[in-house]
Amino acid sequence: MKLFFALMFFFAAKDAWTQLITHKGDWNATIAIAWCSIAAYTTLSGLGIFHTLKMLPIMLFMFFYKGLWLYFVAYPLWVNGNIAGTRVEGWAQIFIIMLIPLIFTPWKYVFKTYVLGKD
Repeated sequence: MKLFFALMFFFAAKDAWTQLITHKGDWNATIAIAWCSIAAYTTLSGLGIFHTLKMLPIMLFMFFYKGLWLYFVAYPLWVNGNIAGTRVEGWAQIFIIMLIPLIFTPWKYVFKTYVLGKD
């Protein structure tokens, strides 16, 4: 888990902050929301390197939004045979990597802590 927090922090945070800091001109509001959200959660993922279980909601957020995107955006195109050669295909290939940290997520802890509310 620490490895994936580190990867999110060192790679995605760098890209997001670079986009925010170097952007020129007016923003498309939707694009700006996306970059700000990515900058926020990837920067917070830096805390996950040192406080892995406490910052697990950041990882859960990543699973949830990427899973939703794969289901609602990529899957319908894939089922209809229209995903090849699109920007969606490239993002889907990146987002599908989330299956790796899913395997290493302590799901018993997630259920006990976040579903049942026990410490």
